[in-house]
Amino acid sequence: MSEEIKNTESVRLPDAEKLVLSSSPHVSTSDTVRKIMYKVLLALLPAVIAGVWYFGLRALCVIILTTVCCIGAEALWCKLAGKEVKNTILDGSAAVTGVLLALNMPSSVPVYIPVIGAFLAIWLGKQVYGGIGNNPFNPAIVARVGLLIAFPAAMTMWTAPRNFEKSFGYENFVTPQQRIILQKGGKAAETITCATPLGAVKMSDKEEFAQGFYSHPQMLWNCFIGNRGGCIGETCVPALLLGFIVLVAFKLINWKIPVCFVGTVAVFGAVIHTISPALAPMPLFHVLSGGLLLGAIFMATDMVTSPITPLGAIVFGVGCGIVTSVIRFWGNYPEGVSFAILLMNALVPLIDRFCGIRPFGYVKARKEVAK
Repeated sequence: MSEEIKNTESVRLPDAEKLVLSSSPHVSTSDTVRKIMYKVLLALLPAVIAGVWYFGLRALCVIILTTVCCIGAEALWCKLAGKEVKNTILDGSAAVTGVLLALNMPSSVPVYIPVIGAFLAIWLGKQVYGGIGNNPFNPAIVARVGLLIAFPAAMTMWTAPRNFEKSFGYENFVTPQQRIILQKGGKAAETITCATPLGAVKMSDKEEFAQGFYSHPQMLWNCFIGNRGGCIGETCVPALLLGFIVLVAFKLINWKIPVCFVGTVAVFGAVIHTISPALAPMPLFHVLSGGLLLGAIFMATDMVTSPITPLGAIVFGVGCGIVTSVIRFWGNYPEGVSFAILLMNALVPLIDRFCGIRPFGYVKARKEVAK
C-alpha cells in the first residue's frame, strides 16, 4: 500500500528542482506603461478632433501647449531630482495628463493658464507623491480644481462653438450684443463667449424648466452633438462614447465606474425632476451637459486613483454621482464632476479596504472568551 502511495505522489508532485519560487505578481502581461498610455491617447483622439472642430485652432493651440508643458515639467522634475529623464517622459503618462487637462479647459484661456496647470498637475498632483503609480489623486483633476480656485474668471470664460448661431435657443446663452454679432457672422469680434447649459440653468428662471426649454429634443440634440458652450473636450458626446469603446476594448478601464457614475446622476436627476419639475430639467439633460461623460470615462477610471475591487468600483462610481448631483442641484457652482472625483479619490483606500474580497481559505480569528 505504501508503495502505491509513493508511486502516486511521484506522478502528482513536480520535480522539486524544477519549481520556481518568486514573489508576486505571478500573472504577467505584455502591456507596458508606454503601451497603455498610447492606447489612452488613441481613445482621447476623437474628443481632441471634436474639440478642434467646434472651437477652432485656438483649442488645438491650448492642447499642444498644455501637453508640451506637462512633458517639460516632468523632464525638469526628473532632472532636478536626479531621475532618469528620457524613459520617464517617453512613457506617455505626462502627455496623457496634458491632453486631459487641456480638454478640461476653455479654448479661450490665456497662455499662462496651461503653463501653471502643467506644473500643478505634474509636480503637485504626481511627482510629489513619488511619480507614476503613487499619486492618490488624478493629476489633471488636481490641476483643474487648482486653476478653478485660482483663476475662476479665466476658467469659466466659454467660447461659442462653430455655427452656434444656428443652434436651437442659442439666444438664451448669449447677451443681446453678442446675439447681434453672431447674426452678422461673428466678424465684429474676435471671440464670442456664451454660457454653458448648466450655467444657464443656474441663472435662469425656474419656470423655463416647466415650459420644457431645457428638455426640448433640439436642445438635447445640441448637447449630444457638442454644439454648446463648455470645455474643449467635454461637449461632443459621440466622440467621448467612441473613446469609451476603445478603452473597454483594450481592457484599460473598469466599465462599472463610468456606468455607475452616469447612472447615479441620471437616477438622482430623475427623482428631483419627478418631485419638482420646476427645480431641475429632465435627467437626460444632466447626462448630456457639463463634463460628466469626460470625467466619468477618462478621469474617474484612472488605474492608479480608482478602486481595484469590483464592489469598490461600484461604490466609487455611485459616490461620484451623488457628490456631482448634490453640487449641481444645490451648490453655488453649476458643475461638480471635478470636485466629486477629487473627493472620492481620497476615499479610495477606505473603499478598497471595506470592499475587499475575502482571500480563499480565510478564517476569521475567534475572540478568546475570558474565563
